[in-house]
This record gives sequence, structure tokens and C-alpha cells, in this order.
Amino acid sequence: MSLKNKVALVTGAGNGIGRGIALRLARDGADVALVDLDEDAMQSVADEIAALGCKAAIFKADVGDRDQVYAAIDHAEATLGGFDIMVNNAGIAQVQPISEVTPDEIARIHRINVEGTLWGIQAAAKKFIARKQKGKIINASSIAGHNGFPMLGVYSATKFAVRALTQAAAQEYASAGITVNAYCPGVVGTGMWVEIDKRFAALTGAAEGATYKKFVEGIALGRAQTPEDVAAFVSYLSGPDSDYMTGQAPLIDGGMVYR
Repeated sequence: MSLKNKVALVTGAGNGIGRGIALRLARDGADVALVDLDEDAMQSVADEIAALGCKAAIFKADVGDRDQVYAAIDHAEATLGGFDIMVNNAGIAQVQPISEVTPDEIARIHRINVEGTLWGIQAAAKKFIARKQKGKIINASSIAGHNGFPMLGVYSATKFAVRALTQAAAQEYASAGITVNAYCPGVVGTGMWVEIDKRFAALTGAAEGATYKKFVEGIALGRAQTPEDVAAFVSYLSGPDSDYMTGQAPLIDGGMVYR
């Protein structure tokens, strides 16, 4: 699928799923604006994108800060000469029994996962409307946005919230030609899952690696997901073949949660 002459912005683009998405969109022909807090990681991804023959721009931003999200989109437009696709990928995990969650912990994950997505939707839609063009907004939910998981209750709540924002925004912006969808990965072999596994080990006494192995064994297709698996679906959501799809949050998990 060609995204030639399109400009995409990907948050959390320095590592993991975000890196995979950014590289896939560049392979599809898009110029890509990278947003993250890790400037060295972003520069590495930008170099990879340049090697693919596309342009990249980097912008250090905290997605929980509304003004920084707006500034990131302005920077993408000014640097790359357009703005067509917004991927609100940045997010954090939290492994904690509900009985032990603190106000600071819930405030932090809500700020990044929910507010960060909200500001991305809001800022991208305003930019598309100001440019008098259609656009695509794509949000990171999760299998935990369809099922609540023990020890991941608050994380699950934030990903359910992303689905709600996706559905509401899709209806509010449809008349402007803006589609809003989400993607719901499962167990992806990234640094986030290394940290999730370590936290489960600390809380339950399981050996490190055991929780990850248990989750992977529950995948029908028999292997952990890769960032490239997720990126392939985001590529579809970014391109013209998904033009008639909006307000949806499909599972892309290898067969773990069924809806």
C-alpha cells in the first residue's frame, strides 16, 4: 500500500511498537515525524527512515502535556510540509493489585495513556480541519482494552478509555472526513513486556520469564507478537483501503481474546 506524499506522526516512536510503526509507514512511502522523550532513540529511527529514502523529523515531547502535543504537530507540518496521519502510540504499563494502587500511580498512567491520547486526537483533528483536508487518527488500545486482566486493572481501565475516546471521536469528526480507529495488540516482545514480566515476578514470586511464557502459551498462533505484526495493521489503518472504517478497535493479538 502506498503512502507516498503523506506525512505521519507517531508518538512513542523511539522504541518497540512505535519504532516498528514508524519504519513500516516509511517503507510504505510516508515521511514520518517521530515524537518521544528519548532523543537518541528517535535519531536512530530517523536514520533508518532516511536510509529507506523518506524524510523524518524528530521532536522531544511528553504526550501528557497538551501544549507539547500541539507543538509536535505544528513541527511535523512545518518540517515535512504536511500532516495526514496521527498515530497515538505512546503509553505506559502498570502492574499492581487494585488494593495497592496509589493516587500518584493512577494519575501518572491516566495522564499518559488517556490524556495523551485525548490531546493527540484533539490536536490532530484541529490541524486537519484547519488544513481543510481529510485525515486519519489511530490510537493504541490493547487486548486489555477488551478484557480486564488481574494485576493490570488500572492499565486495562486506561485502554478501555482509549476505545471510548476512539468511538466518540469517530462520530464527532466523521463529517469532517476524519476517521478515528484503534489497534489492540496482545503480548508483544518489547521492552514493555520485559518490565511487565519483572513486575509480575516481584508481586507473585514467579520466576522471571514465567509470566511472559504463560501468556505466550495462550496465543493460538503459537508465538509472541512482533512490532512488525502490529505495524502491518497500522499500515492498513493509515492507507486508503480503510477509508470506510471508523470508530473501531480490532484485536490484533494472534488469537488470545475473541470478540
